[in-house]
Amino acid sequence: MRARLEAAGRRFARVTTQIVVARPALWRLFRGPIRRQFGSLASSWEGRLGPEGLVPLGAALDRLEEAPRKVLDLGTGTGKAARVVAKRFPGAEVIGVDLAPEMVEEAGRLLPPELAARVSFQVADGSRLPFSDGAFDLVVLQNMIPFFEELGRVTAPGGRAVFAFSRGADTPIWVPPETLRGRLGAVGFAEVEELAAGDGVAVLAARDEAV
Repeated sequence: MRARLEAAGRRFARVTTQIVVARPALWRLFRGPIRRQFGSLASSWEGRLGPEGLVPLGAALDRLEEAPRKVLDLGTGTGKAARVVAKRFPGAEVIGVDLAPEMVEEAGRLLPPELAARVSFQVADGSRLPFSDGAFDLVVLQNMIPFFEELGRVTAPGGRAVFAFSRGADTPIWVPPETLRGRLGAVGFAEVEELAAGDGVAVLAARDEAV
């Protein structure tokens, strides 16, 4: 029974991603169910993604020419990607946001004391973020549904966005690189690079300096 429920949850996440990427206005229909789905998984979420699932993210971070100063981790879950970024860039402030309060609570519980001065978590909806325009020079999405207009709004001119999918096309929340390339171009990202790493894929995008 549990295996069937988890398989159904993965299918729901996949379908939701496909629909919302194609028609963002429909997110209002899926927001509540997705929040409840991931909230119910919070207590077990940390153990579902091993180090191998973070390899694509690491490959994209390796390509950054400059260390970021302020980073947003969208769909932070229990904060794994946020912790990776904070450890990689010791001068960066990292904010992780998630739609599910249960995930945010768990992320705070798991945050090591040595990162507490630079890493924080809060509940927020990726489609309407509580941050000013151009607030971040790096935005990270680890297995996360992208909301392109908001992503473009909060990424500073010359900033970067990283999309990491742990298992490539087999990741429940998956957006093909060709789709990302087209949608990112429409919101001011001039350079888009696809990286295969481990079992997954990452896409690194640079926001136009002139935006």
